[in-house]
Amino acid sequence: MPAHYPLSATEEAVSRRLGSIPVNREALVAVSNLHRAASAVRQHLENSALRAADLTWSAFVVLWVVWIWEEIETRHTAAEAGISKGTLTGIIKTLESRGLIERRQHPDDRRLALLRLTPEGLALMEDLFPAFNAEEAFVVDSLGGEEVLHLADTLRRIITHLEEKGEVRRESLRRDTPVPPRRGGRRRAT
Repeated sequence: MPAHYPLSATEEAVSRRLGSIPVNREALVAVSNLHRAASAVRQHLENSALRAADLTWSAFVVLWVVWIWEEIETRHTAAEAGISKGTLTGIIKTLESRGLIERRQHPDDRRLALLRLTPEGLALMEDLFPAFNAEEAFVVDSLGGEEVLHLADTLRRIITHLEEKGEVRRESLRRDTPVPPRRGGRRRAT
């Protein structure tokens, strides 16, 4: 389902609302459009390539991560998929019940679990990924080849910047402002 307001109307409303508030408008537009684009792409892929396989975006990303790494610890799967370990647990249960993924104890540390695709999971990914990639191509179809490579490089630089400097930035912000409890009442471990 597309957003209720077109991008141009949203940008005009934001400009009106902010008025003379001193903010970095270029950063605002870039990050806002990055978020909006990510949501639109995710929604398109869920409603096209992933629909036939009855997979959510998160379930597909978990399958993708395990497929790429062949066998991977659950904690690393959650990190690579960008989801919490609790969310991963529910996804694994669903994928296990569908016969697509298997979990086993780590041979060196019984507290850890390893994930691996079943033969059915491998077959699904080998069948599904070409259709998924066709939709990825559709998503960037309005860009030329050089623009696609430039976009990929730009996003890679944003990701690398956050990987290298994000935690230091967040720690400096937390020094001045105490971290409020999460909705469940937990506090992040320091």
